[in-house]
Amino acid sequence: MNAHELTLTPPPLALYVHLPWCVRKCPYCDFNSHGLRGEAPYDDYIDALIRDLEHDLPLVWGRVVHSVFFGGGTPSLFSPERIDRFLQQASARLTFAPGTEITLETNPGTVEHGPFAGYRAAGVNRLSFGVQSFDDGCLQRLGRIHSSGDAERAVKSAQDAGYDNINLDLMYALPQQTLAMAEHDVERAIALQPTHLSHYQLTLEPNTLFAAKPPQGIPDDDLAWDMQEHCQALMGAAGFAQYEVSAYAKPDRQCKHNLNYWTFGDYLGIGAGAHGKLTLGADQRILRRWKTKHPDAWLRDAGTAAAIGGDEDILPARRPFDFMLNALRLNSGFEIQLYERRTGLRYGSIQKTLEAAEKRGLIDISNARVVPTELGRKFVNDLISMFL
Repeated sequence: MNAHELTLTPPPLALYVHLPWCVRKCPYCDFNSHGLRGEAPYDDYIDALIRDLEHDLPLVWGRVVHSVFFGGGTPSLFSPERIDRFLQQASARLTFAPGTEITLETNPGTVEHGPFAGYRAAGVNRLSFGVQSFDDGCLQRLGRIHSSGDAERAVKSAQDAGYDNINLDLMYALPQQTLAMAEHDVERAIALQPTHLSHYQLTLEPNTLFAAKPPQGIPDDDLAWDMQEHCQALMGAAGFAQYEVSAYAKPDRQCKHNLNYWTFGDYLGIGAGAHGKLTLGADQRILRRWKTKHPDAWLRDAGTAAAIGGDEDILPARRPFDFMLNALRLNSGFEIQLYERRTGLRYGSIQKTLEAAEKRGLIDISNARVVPTELGRKFVNDLISMFL
């Protein structure tokens, strides 16, 4: 251990569960998702998730899970009964904290979700709807299979089932979208009274259909910035406080699972292509592990070492960048003490870089806290790259 290193202690633990299928893959999506070709092996997949969890349990013995997130794909293709079976099996093997946040991603298409009351009975207490837009033309150009009416009906149905913790995903800078259209999307979302909004700019990610064949009419950078600023103002006026680059929440409704990511917490990842990051206190290591990506290969090998796509230690030299990649996205920044606890490194390991960023007006350092400035939030990628 050199002069910059401290003792590593495990931070809070989350569980990420990847459910890889969707009705049809969207042309902008670069996640590990696979369009359905006939009936997916849902029951076999739940069995495999349990085997995958059991295989990784020795990495997290004695630790408490504070949040669970079902991501995809479209997790709501799995019936409430299957989600319930997994959660029962998981809670028999792991200790869930009282009030554990359990989120299920769902698409608004009526053919893509089971009865919301069933998910609620299974223990899912937070829903995240992939709405993207309330403009039917935009939805069609994005390759979505739901309409704006489907989205409104789905959210209201969830609320009728008792859900009071709901996120809506919205995208802006869409093909042929105007400033007024972007604002209208946010207004319609707010009218549905969710507790959380995620507001992302459309980006053309590598290895997607949109990257290969960019759609016509994507707004330029100036218009995209106008959309972001105007929509932020609308959300702020409606009581949604921005707490991360793309996340806005009503008071005390921030996503606990994502906050754990952004503060360099630990997460166990199970399922096809799932990624995890775990602090192993006894070994003084921070481990990244990811699973085999293709569902067929993962299903065949789940529960064995063959299902592990790779393991990588996050060495001390890399930890400052990995920490900043997340923490500098937060409007409130981070306490220097948190950096030391989560990375096992002393403040001196980043002090010169932070001081250089402060001179450029990208951050403020005061009261042992580092906070991105408005300029730093605008150029967050440049700020983070300083720690490479």
